[in-house]
Amino acid sequence: MNLTWFMANAECQDPRIDSLKFDIWILKFGIKGIYFNFQHCGMGKNRMVLREEQPNLLRTGHAACAGCGLAVAMKLVLQAMGPRTISVIVPSCEGAIGGVYPNTAYGVSTIHSAFEIAAPTAAGIANGLKIQGRTDIQVVAFAGDGGTFDIGLQSLSGATKNNEDFIYVCLDNEAYMNTGIQVSSATPSYAWTGTTPEGNPRRKKNIMEIMAAHYNPYSATATIGFPRDLQEKITKAKSIRGTKFIHMLVPCPTGWKTPSDLSPELSILAVETNVFPLYEVEDGTKYTINRETRHLPVQEYLMKQGRYRHLREEQIRQIQMDVDEEWEKLKQRAGHSRSREWRYTQRGS
Repeated sequence: MNLTWFMANAECQDPRIDSLKFDIWILKFGIKGIYFNFQHCGMGKNRMVLREEQPNLLRTGHAACAGCGLAVAMKLVLQAMGPRTISVIVPSCEGAIGGVYPNTAYGVSTIHSAFEIAAPTAAGIANGLKIQGRTDIQVVAFAGDGGTFDIGLQSLSGATKNNEDFIYVCLDNEAYMNTGIQVSSATPSYAWTGTTPEGNPRRKKNIMEIMAAHYNPYSATATIGFPRDLQEKITKAKSIRGTKFIHMLVPCPTGWKTPSDLSPELSILAVETNVFPLYEVEDGTKYTINRETRHLPVQEYLMKQGRYRHLREEQIRQIQMDVDEEWEKLKQRAGHSRSREWRYTQRGS
């Protein structure tokens, strides 16, 4: 499976085109150089994700499992960041897949820091570059959900409070996958893990609202199922000074008990069922929903994963209710942001 050249996901509203199926086909087969003409939708022609004119910054030979969403996400992020980048990784899947010293699959300067300090490590590097007057180099920190939602939350909060200048990418596969699939604060309700064999009794922590409470300049959700959206958000984050947070859903075939070729499809379904909406938060107050979804039933997403096969009908109904509730809250926040923006415009006119 060649995931090097992703086709731009079909956001076309033309009823003649089934965009969901088209996305999945492209993401599964990734045929190099293939184009699709969007002129029927007023989108122009031959729109692709960023071309790989620079060297591949996550090289072949890394140690990720087959179908690893995390590896695809890192590849897309680093492609958007470019070679003038210093990255921080921590003990986690991203720490394990890079290779054993003296070899590495990472094509940028990379520092392997401690589990809980991805954010302050990135902040220290960014400040060192600032002192040297090196404004042409960006810093990106990668950490998993365990290193973000749990053990690294305090240090991330401190760095964000100070508005340190780096991009933080949370690679969320919804459990401690590297150490044996233990439950984390990012594990969804009723999902199986090695430490919750009957399903997680708690709801997933809302990390985006935690970040919004810091009023940092930019936070966004992204997933590999929508690679153009992902890379546009990284590019936007690069243009903003201060702490930028990207919450990235990355399917894990091993921990989610799914076939290795299903990660792109699951990423799309997570969005289309509103389980994982795509949106941005600017300055903690301005919410923008990036994709109006198909509102598919959550069952279409859940039942493709072995970690949910034990679910009873009432549990599926509860998950649907929780997803619907969170989607309505998000729409209200986005609507409030638009309304406040309109009021400010009226005052200034």
